Amino acid sequence: MTTPAVTGTPASSPIRVLVVDDQELVRSGFCVILDTVDGIAVVGEAGNGEAALAAAHAHHPDVVLMDIRMPGMDGLEATRRLTRGGPDLTPPKVVMLTTFDLDEYVYEALRAGASGFLLKDSPRADLVAAVRAAAAGNALLAPTVTRRLIEAFARRPPEAAPSPARLASLTAREREVLVLLARGSSNTEIASALFVSEATVKTHVGNLLAKLGLRDRVQAVILAYETGIIVPGDPGASF
Repeated sequence: MTTPAVTGTPASSPIRVLVVDDQELVRSGFCVILDTVDGIAVVGEAGNGEAALAAAHAHHPDVVLMDIRMPGMDGLEATRRLTRGGPDLTPPKVVMLTTFDLDEYVYEALRAGASGFLLKDSPRADLVAAVRAAAAGNALLAPTVTRRLIEAFARRPPEAAPSPARLASLTAREREVLVLLARGSSNTEIASALFVSEATVKTHVGNLLAKLGLRDRVQAVILAYETGIIVPGDPGASF
């Protein structure tokens, strides 16, 4: 999936990050990398899902780096709870990190509400980019993750997919934007394809997310594949 260029936040308002991993050395490594980046501040650490929930309520992070496999409450369940938010917690964006490049984790992590998914051996630049993209409301997926996600949709039985009728509230232009978004196009690329301004694209994206009750672009991509308006392996699409 192509990720739009994301600039760092002003120094006066750094992106607040919570790092969650059951391996202390891994946690420390992520913290060291992120604490050296302008515009990013690590506000807490946690070693499992329960501790992550407590730390999120204490520190109110903008982005949570979340390991998937941890003792006790795993990263998937912690992500589900965090992205639901609550009276005293604004839902943070969650970037999942794992050493396991497995289909079921990719799909379930995104369904749980994750805004990004990276393997732990990704370059540090990709880690920083994922945090910034998530904070900006965009998404970042490693190329191997994107490929496996599409393959996972291709294997799902038709009866497991939501009805295309869910998209009935969208205008024709909003459906066009959804299709292009699901193909991985950035706002700039969508604007070029539809001969409109980027501001207009942002308006269409915001409208379709609101109409469909979706949190972000990642959920929109998932719904596009689930409803069949994008078919894995088919370069064409039905608007």
